[in-house]
Amino acid sequence: MYEVCGEKELKVILALDQGDSISGVARKIDENRETIRRVVNRIEEAGYIAYDNGLHLVDQTIRDVGLEFLTATAEISPPSISEAYVLPQFAGMEYAFTAIDAIYVWTRGGYQVARDPEDYPLFIAVHESDVDAWTEFFDRFGIPTAKERQPADDLNGAIQVVLEPRSQIEAEMVDGRPVISLQETVTFANEYYATFESALDMLGRMYDDIDTDANYRMEPA
Repeated sequence: MYEVCGEKELKVILALDQGDSISGVARKIDENRETIRRVVNRIEEAGYIAYDNGLHLVDQTIRDVGLEFLTATAEISPPSISEAYVLPQFAGMEYAFTAIDAIYVWTRGGYQVARDPEDYPLFIAVHESDVDAWTEFFDRFGIPTAKERQPADDLNGAIQVVLEPRSQIEAEMVDGRPVISLQETVTFANEYYATFESALDMLGRMYDDIDTDANYRMEPA
């Protein structure tokens, strides 16, 4: 009965959506596919998940209890920045990374605008009707939320989540992370060209179907 007590087992159960593949779950929680395959095999054999046109939980109660356990441990060990990027996968609500984080996702982590680890906002688009639920979800992990970035001096921790309410969300998946469209990401970067000139150059080289005016090139050291 202890098959789901490990870190990866718990992450799989919390992130799993009806019909997910092993590869899909691995990308969601930023883990190696082969590792997650072994984890899935263990908890499938134990009867916690089953395969029927994709993976699914046998009993939703396991996920609910798992989330309660995770929020309890957060009081002792608050989420790190990398863990905060995975947390939204556990909320069971639709979202998409946007703004600075859309650039981070579309460049596959290749571009990261300078963000102080002691003052680190995450930017996600959410449904207007889900704002209160998202606030409650992140509050369980001690992470404050707002519709605008808050001054670091007003917060108790390093991480905050900036919620961008939308009437609808058209997310694309990049490495298991939902994100606003590439074109919308480029439009955002162009609005702040001085900050994201190098990011635009990187995006222009990574994707053939977008057009940027960036001519930034890193000078050799």
